[in-house]
Amino acid sequence: MTHGNTGTVLIAGASGLVGTAAAHAFLDKGWRVIAASRRKPELLAHRDCQHLALDLQDSAACRSAAHGLRNVTHVVYTAVYELPGLIQGWSDAEQISTNGQMLRNLLEPLTELAELQHVTILQGTKAYGAAVQAMRVPGRESQRRVEHPNFYWLHEDYIASKAAACGFDYTILRPQLIVGPNHGVVMNLPPVVGAYAALRHHEGLPFSYPGGADWVWEAADVRLVGDACVWAATNDCARGETYNLTNGEVFLWRDMWPAIADVLGVETGPDEPLSIAEYLSSRTGMWDEVVHKHNLQPITLPTLLGESHHYADMCFVCGANEPPPPTFVSTVKIKQAGFTDTYNSEASFCHWLHDLQTRKVLPSV
Repeated sequence: MTHGNTGTVLIAGASGLVGTAAAHAFLDKGWRVIAASRRKPELLAHRDCQHLALDLQDSAACRSAAHGLRNVTHVVYTAVYELPGLIQGWSDAEQISTNGQMLRNLLEPLTELAELQHVTILQGTKAYGAAVQAMRVPGRESQRRVEHPNFYWLHEDYIASKAAACGFDYTILRPQLIVGPNHGVVMNLPPVVGAYAALRHHEGLPFSYPGGADWVWEAADVRLVGDACVWAATNDCARGETYNLTNGEVFLWRDMWPAIADVLGVETGPDEPLSIAEYLSSRTGMWDEVVHKHNLQPITLPTLLGESHHYADMCFVCGANEPPPPTFVSTVKIKQAGFTDTYNSEASFCHWLHDLQTRKVLPSV
């Protein structure tokens, strides 16, 4: 059963990975979209949506903006505050508090002025304690909360309480590693891997796999996540529910490496374990040479990477001889509820690498 075919959706964090994809997905279904972010989303430049320049850490700005958002019926909250270095910040008290406050800054005035019907928020496998201990396999939405420092719980408790008080519905989505076209974000690997390949080629070196021990992964194409946001906003079965979300298969980065090399036009070589974060951070000047040589968009390497190079080291198990415990989640619940979309993870990764090449963010060497 569905409710409300279309409405006006506010995407918070619209310049980020999920925010941009959600905006595209809602626009494709005929919704009015208001894209809220500090900077105008490059990937929404040619879409018919309103951009709202908004800093969610500024409570006064959020309250002022809410007066122009009275027609908003749905919210997809994808904004996140991360500290430099990424991983260490996940348990940082300041980061947790800031993320909690950002959501409150947006929804407190909005619920006073707009008649909200539905809010979607995002979590991930940290909800199963994967950052602090071996998680149960598979992670299921029905499992008891693993108590540890994490802003997910601030968001979850707040949204449940606010929904009950104000009469709107909510859904929590828990996607695995998300893959998409955005550069300069906190956790997206295609720009990182593409930059690594381009710099290795520039140095006359092979595109060697840099990882440590093999760690089996699941991923979620960002188009899958965007479509799931629309599904959650329009189906009664999603009210008050939490859903894991993946492409529907597992993979190894090492096994994906030849297909990635083929898309990028580079040659693989023997494994060469190294820190991608350190390798890239020491070659900012060389990246400028690559940009000039291939007539790429004038994007500096730090701007291209965001914090995603640190995420790459974690994903590739940098420096480890043994893999971390598995982090598999079950997607039975969302499939049984009716959302059954799937993606080939290797094809997904290659698709977004090609997209970055087409937009002249990465070279075609």
